[in-house]
Amino acid sequence: MRKNNCNLTPQETQRLTRRYQRLAARLSRVGWISQGSVMHAPPGAWRWTRKVRAKTVSVALSAAQAQLMKEAISNHRQLDELVDAMREITQKLILGATPGVRRRSQPKPPKTSLC
Repeated sequence: MRKNNCNLTPQETQRLTRRYQRLAARLSRVGWISQGSVMHAPPGAWRWTRKVRAKTVSVALSAAQAQLMKEAISNHRQLDELVDAMREITQKLILGATPGVRRRSQPKPPKTSLC
């Protein structure tokens, strides 16, 4: 058992911290972000669809707008992945590298005789 109820070694803590810092640096390189999806809507039009207050909303786009919106949606998905990874590392570090509460031992109930 490790000291202070911590179950991460200092090396593991450093590794996770470096990983977190790399992910945080990648956050600053994510471009424009948007939610939704872009679909081709013939003839020669595009449609961006998303949820707004539990309602589906669609907007007609030009080809140039559609391309930029597709990139923004892709960036949003990348952002979600980065944040999920950062959240997971944060939880590991807080729970595994920071002293927690000491568990009290529970008294065993007295044995009862069946006879």
